[in-house]
Amino acid sequence: MFRASKLLRLSLVACFATVSAMQTASADPVYADKNRIVSLGGSITEIIYDLGQLDRLVARDTTSNYPQAVLELPDVGYVRRLSPEGVLSVNPDLIIAIEGSGPKEAVDLLAEANIPFVTIPNEFTRQGVVAKIKAVADTLGVPEKGAKMAAELDVALKDAEETSNKVDNKKRVMFILTARNDRFLISGTNTGADSIIRMAGGINAVTEFEGYKPMTDEAMSAAAPDVILLMRRTGPMQISDEDLSNHPAIAITPAGQAQNFVRMDGMFLLGFGPRTAKAIVELHKQLYPGQG
Repeated sequence: MFRASKLLRLSLVACFATVSAMQTASADPVYADKNRIVSLGGSITEIIYDLGQLDRLVARDTTSNYPQAVLELPDVGYVRRLSPEGVLSVNPDLIIAIEGSGPKEAVDLLAEANIPFVTIPNEFTRQGVVAKIKAVADTLGVPEKGAKMAAELDVALKDAEETSNKVDNKKRVMFILTARNDRFLISGTNTGADSIIRMAGGINAVTEFEGYKPMTDEAMSAAAPDVILLMRRTGPMQISDEDLSNHPAIAITPAGQAQNFVRMDGMFLLGFGPRTAKAIVELHKQLYPGQG
């Protein structure tokens, strides 16, 4: 009887220890003492800057191009084409990365380097932006600043989205991610472009698929967008208004006939960070000029 009771107590202790270990392992880590941080993802870097923690960064990725002050930091490469050697060359003690950073092989190598690697979720919603800010702030050990910043932005996002969606006769918008050799990569549903279009009071003209995919000329014409939305680019990735207007699939759409092409900075438009409320307001103005 005594032996059975003792075994039961030992089992309970072991069970409690296992549960405690699981809770500790699953808790969000805090790195308040880290001061050689690499930020991967434009919105992550903007959040760190707005939290007043820029002095803790030693490098950033190529998409981290705002504000101007971050351009003084070393650039370790494009967030989806990372080189482990480039990231490790700045001797970081913490890496904070947006969800989707890669390639996977590079991320795995960085994780094996015994340097904390924190991935921040990237959801294209008001709630997602608020959660992103809190997650970054908590990781940096400044939760109070994060909570204040998140609360203020939440109000601004709600106001921008509600005001933008009061419009009548919403416009159909097609977002072109890339245009090369007459091949267009178009946004379907469940993308940042899809979300920002709807938040700004538009209708995504392409809902037949998720993500970004090529479309045939026939499908592009059938989508009948009122507006074509693009990221502002330079160099060979840019397509001129003239080329858009002359493209057979676009020329017969309402957007093509009216030459209604809107271009905005990519990170401002699709970053889903501290400037997203302003991006909603600006896109709405571009979609509905003269309507306030």
